[in-house]
Amino acid sequence: MTQDELKQAVAKAAIDYVVDGEIIGVGTGSTANFFIDELGKIKHRIKGAVASSEATAERLRSHGIQVFDLNDVETMPVYIDGADEINGEGAMIKGGGAALTREKIVASVARKFVCIADGSKLVEVLGKFPLPVEVIPMAHAVAARKLAALGGEPRLRVKEGKPVVTDNGCYIIDVLGLAITDPAGVEDKINNIVGVVTNGLFARQGADVCLLGTADGVKKLEF
Repeated sequence: MTQDELKQAVAKAAIDYVVDGEIIGVGTGSTANFFIDELGKIKHRIKGAVASSEATAERLRSHGIQVFDLNDVETMPVYIDGADEINGEGAMIKGGGAALTREKIVASVARKFVCIADGSKLVEVLGKFPLPVEVIPMAHAVAARKLAALGGEPRLRVKEGKPVVTDNGCYIIDVLGLAITDPAGVEDKINNIVGVVTNGLFARQGADVCLLGTADGVKKLEF
């Protein structure tokens, strides 16, 4: 199976976690996009969705799914999203699509986090995928120096020669070369750097379930 076929398989499997008549939290990225397409097929069963990015909101609306502002939603039964890496304890690295802050916020309102990923995303130690850190633009240089002091190699994310700007008007620093054996501790340490909005470690608030696409079918991991 191709990587896209694996993503599509877990997206279909995630529909089982959709609660009828409720608002669903939806993530950002290629795997989440497959889920949105599946969600569109059962849109009559749900009240609507909360999006973790403008791109996700646009895709949801294209399927005729009502998008709610998170400020108007007290709780949701489930948040469904992909991951760039996930370990055996449900801690993840997210943010390859630059939506990490909104993803973390929307996930915090949901009672269950369901991660959908292809098998290549399961790792023993997080950090081979560069860790995204969202920063206030005026602080990107000082934040980069402090991230380097933690042992990583910080690089400002750029596209066509210009810094990538998030939906929040911030920049992304990708930190390479980390071997993260204490995800929760590293998450806290980076979040305490002045100028950092948040980082892509989802360890304090990890996945409850991971649907993993493999050549042998979709495997379910519970944490």
